[in-house]
Amino acid sequence: MRWAADAVATMREGARVRLDYSAQSLWRVDRMIDDLRREDTPYAAVEAVLRGFGAYAGEVIVRQTGAEWWASGGDHWIRTPDGRLWDPVDEARRCFAGNGSLRLLCRDATGAGPGGGGGR
Repeated sequence: MRWAADAVATMREGARVRLDYSAQSLWRVDRMIDDLRREDTPYAAVEAVLRGFGAYAGEVIVRQTGAEWWASGGDHWIRTPDGRLWDPVDEARRCFAGNGSLRLLCRDATGAGPGGGGGR
């Protein structure tokens, strides 16, 4: 997805952070979102960044599971091979609000870790 590639390029060029589409890289993304929230950055100023981070997390899930992007009415989801739908863009927004984690979303969507399931 283009938003994910844009986020990777922006982080590499602007913040000197390399994102490699690994599940481990989502730790860095969660921390960057936490930093934005702690700095009291207005949502309007980071809305596009959050969309890019969510798309990046979605691409991590796609690459690890063979999932597909689904879009309808301007919303974008990931559908994993087991049929579950995931909304990584909304999860990035939830992370900014202090109630989410892209790393944990990826863990749940890929089945890597305790519990291993549960769509959003």
